[in-house]
Amino acid sequence: MAPASLGALLLTMLAMMSPVQAMPVAQQLVIIVNEADPSSQRIADYYQLKRGIPDAHVIKVKLPVGKKSIGRNKFEQVYQQVKQKTPQYVQYYALAWSQPYKAGCMSITSAFAFGFDEAHCAKGCNRTRQSAYFNAETRRPFQDLGIRPTMLLAGVSLDQVRDMIERGVGADASYPKGTAYLVSTSNKARNVRAQFYPLTADKLGRRIDIRIEQTDALTGRNDVLFYFTGLKQVNAIDSNRFVDGAIADHLTSAGGVLFGGKQMSLLRWLEAGATASYGTVVEPCAFVQKFPHPAIVIDRYTRGETLIEAYWKSVAWPGQGLFVGEPLASPYAGLI
Repeated sequence: MAPASLGALLLTMLAMMSPVQAMPVAQQLVIIVNEADPSSQRIADYYQLKRGIPDAHVIKVKLPVGKKSIGRNKFEQVYQQVKQKTPQYVQYYALAWSQPYKAGCMSITSAFAFGFDEAHCAKGCNRTRQSAYFNAETRRPFQDLGIRPTMLLAGVSLDQVRDMIERGVGADASYPKGTAYLVSTSNKARNVRAQFYPLTADKLGRRIDIRIEQTDALTGRNDVLFYFTGLKQVNAIDSNRFVDGAIADHLTSAGGVLFGGKQMSLLRWLEAGATASYGTVVEPCAFVQKFPHPAIVIDRYTRGETLIEAYWKSVAWPGQGLFVGEPLASPYAGLI
């Protein structure tokens, strides 16, 4: 029997014999590769090596190269292929490319997580379907909810993606002494999450250093573990040092437009040293439910959940939102 087949058999037996949450997290994740894109294959190879992901958990598809978006029909064709090849015990997906990042009216990460569903879309300032995974206690999202949270392994270059992966791996069980910066800006429309800052600091301030800052840009900080703000463009990001495993995002309309947008791309956070970020690919309007809730992601991440768990659980309406980063980073591993 070939080694890859033997590995697949052993994983299947393990899934049948023991609870999913007892399996190593790397064995609960599938990497999806665009075989038409050489860069995608390199990203997948690197991530598979660094995280010890089995060969049976690498699924190849064919997508247009260099396209920001794919249509619903193309997505559903690819998605059905992926579903058929995905073992039932797999809980998460990692997409090994930077484009496409949008599928019809959904982000590509939400489309893979939920399947294409227009209830997760909105034209204009309207609500979208709430995720059953929002602040959920489960660590088996597919078994319990039929959802496979998904993250994009994306960047402006292969080197940047590799660096991001290295930071995620390096974060594991590091128990960092980093600070959560909750930044209240002068931009009223994009500063809507500031209403949550005082309660977040009150409830979690004994577990992690939390600082509420009144500024449009942090500068010269050397311990950034979380950075939440709201601006169209955030200046001086790279004047700060981000701790391995750091999460950072800015609430704005088009942070998830990774390339060629008129607002700051979330990739700027990753270039500066963050390990994950989030942004919307379709105009969301200023619904706080469409963006990460600082208290939830800080609480869950510092209690030992992986990055993909904590970040995904913090967004109530994620259909238009793109998650980018190293999904398995777990700076507080072992606490749960």
